[in-house]
Amino acid sequence: MSTLVDAFEDLMRASPRAFRTKFRKMAADPFAFYRGTACLFYADMADLEDQWADERTARVWIHGDLHAENFGTYMNADGVLVFDVNDFDEASLGHFSWDVRRFVASLALLGWRKALPQEAVEDLVRAFLRAYVVQVQHYVDGADDTEFALRLDNAEGALKDVLQGAREASRRGLLDAVTIVVEHQRRFRDGGGNRRLDDAERDTVLEAYERYLDTIPSRKRHDHREFYAVKDVVATSGFGIGSAGLPAYSLLIEGVNQALENDVVLTMKQAGVPALTRFLDLPELHGYFEHEGQRTAVSQRALQVHADPFLGHTTIDGVGFVVDELSPYETDLDWGDVNEPEEMMPVVTQLGRATAKIHCVSDADSEQTLVEFQTEEAINAVLGDGEAFVEDLVDFARRYAERVRADHALFVDAFRSGSIGGVSAAD
Repeated sequence: MSTLVDAFEDLMRASPRAFRTKFRKMAADPFAFYRGTACLFYADMADLEDQWADERTARVWIHGDLHAENFGTYMNADGVLVFDVNDFDEASLGHFSWDVRRFVASLALLGWRKALPQEAVEDLVRAFLRAYVVQVQHYVDGADDTEFALRLDNAEGALKDVLQGAREASRRGLLDAVTIVVEHQRRFRDGGGNRRLDDAERDTVLEAYERYLDTIPSRKRHDHREFYAVKDVVATSGFGIGSAGLPAYSLLIEGVNQALENDVVLTMKQAGVPALTRFLDLPELHGYFEHEGQRTAVSQRALQVHADPFLGHTTIDGVGFVVDELSPYETDLDWGDVNEPEEMMPVVTQLGRATAKIHCVSDADSEQTLVEFQTEEAINAVLGDGEAFVEDLVDFARRYAERVRADHALFVDAFRSGSIGGVSAAD
């Protein structure tokens, strides 16, 4: 458990209650444990000889925490609903195969949770990997790195259902869920994880917000300053398992006009240090980012192509924060509704293509300057026909899922006994 303590010690000390909640969620089953322990995964990857990593494929933009539940919908900057990878808190440079390994191990754990036969699990893993290989080749052969996206017109099965559900959402519905109207003005609801700010903290957050506005790319920035006028701000919690103990704020801004249904909710969340950078030292990263908030925003723009137009970053007391919209059109894939292998097969195939997309668009054709070669050509060169890669990672998924299940049992025992950084299972 020393790796967990090393990764989270400061945050556990600052917010033991938040980590008690995080650890209870992780204790539920091996898949939940895996989601919350990217630090353990990269500690293991640091000791693994990676035959798929060379001078180029060991330093591409990767998601950093690619598992089966880090996919969902969003409305891109062109107003198109897209199903894609989400949650870029762990994104950085690394081995492309680490993303793929992390996903296939999560798929094996998901299959175990659903009590699928091992043969069925391996068939699903192969389908994901072969779709990845084919999509990389598609980018090698194609002219436009940005052309692929899972949308309403080309998604299938459960993914199309998720997109249809997101399409039926509304900004008014989100606003009514998180705000109330008082004296003809919207404000955030009290309670439910929200905390009102005193004058000093409010001034600090608003100053940070002003700095954030300068980080929105000019082509995505609204011309009228009134669009960004702040109507309310609160400290908040509950942005997910990976954000336990990290300060966060929600801001309500005016939007396109003074109609109450057009208000916009932004989140300002402290960015953490990516788990993989604790085990991989790349000289080109030294001094490239001013802070982790900038690293998160730049990484997301590199991997996502048409990112949230509100995406940006700022600092509070020298610490980096990432800012983006709390969008009504964000809906995660619910694996609870996808259970049989024949239902899962088209889903994992599409996710394989989406994973190849994030790797292949984040190169010399994107806005960042760290990766100045064509990623798809580099990856394709080490893959060959792909079959050796597929079988190697099928074997990895099986073995690593077994290891995670054993680690989960050790974690539960350690948590119950209060031996993880002093965070006890008792209240």
